[in-house]
Amino acid sequence: MRVIAGEFRSRPIKGVPGLATRPTPDRLRETLFDILGPRVEGATFLDAYAGTGAVGIEALSRGARHAYFLERNRAALVVLRENLAALQIEPRATVVPGRALVALPQYRADLVFLDPPYDHELEYAAALDALSEAPPPLVVVQHSVHFSLKEAYGPLRRTRTVKQSDNALSFYAPVA
Repeated sequence: MRVIAGEFRSRPIKGVPGLATRPTPDRLRETLFDILGPRVEGATFLDAYAGTGAVGIEALSRGARHAYFLERNRAALVVLRENLAALQIEPRATVVPGRALVALPQYRADLVFLDPPYDHELEYAAALDALSEAPPPLVVVQHSVHFSLKEAYGPLRRTRTVKQSDNALSFYAPVA
């Protein structure tokens, strides 16, 4: 894996051995950040179920002011911290170990990226419901194309879905 663009373009990112995490493919990350465009510059980014941190690191590389990384897997936390240290971006990052559902309501961000394990289908609704209490400006959910999310979670409404291979990105924003 590598950083796609920005300050750390082409820099390698370590992966987590085994099947405990499912990294966001480079091409899908590129699509995501092409869509987000200038919204990333100066934003606070939250990468829930962060794994190696590839998505949050990409946000920092493209000018995000700060990124929160929520992850509970111990092996992934070690690799995530190594990736942040290798790029010397620890001051712009906060690693939050533990369950994402517990931590989500405690951290405010302009852009939230949710990527729960595909086999934890209930986690999607629970995370979106938790965010709907005080909705951020934008939530992006990575999920299988074979899994359907609801159109709305509280004030969060789906505004767009992008499909790429077996993955989909669903975009949610608050509607007044």
